[in-house]
Amino acid sequence: MSEITSIAVGRAALRMAISESRQEEHDTRHIFAKQNIQTVAVDFGGEFITSVKKIIERAVVAAQRQNLVPSNHIGEGAVAGAVHAALEQIVPKALGLNVGGKIGIARHGEHLCVAVYFGVGVLNLNEVAVGLAHRSLPLE
Repeated sequence: MSEITSIAVGRAALRMAISESRQEEHDTRHIFAKQNIQTVAVDFGGEFITSVKKIIERAVVAAQRQNLVPSNHIGEGAVAGAVHAALEQIVPKALGLNVGGKIGIARHGEHLCVAVYFGVGVLNLNEVAVGLAHRSLPLE
């Protein structure tokens, strides 16, 4: 089996973020688990600016509940930083508008990646936005 790189972990996070249903999310998690890549996904929606804090909090809690990161400032900071960096990539499209979609988080070894995938818009006039970020954190 080849070495799992940050690119592969990023791909796993993005696949989790683009999963369309709970069943697809579940199946995708099992595929990555066989490769020793831990994953989780979280849905979210709301007005972008007021939702940023909630998006970060939901991602941190999900990563901790699924044991992707430890429940300490190192794990929390890695997830929060990666989510924030991923959100920064879509600010030009999302500022002042509603967003709805999913956060995908993946970890293998010291690699942690977060992907955000969502629709951005007003009423049915939606754009699509994707952000992806990586952080390194030590093994426990």
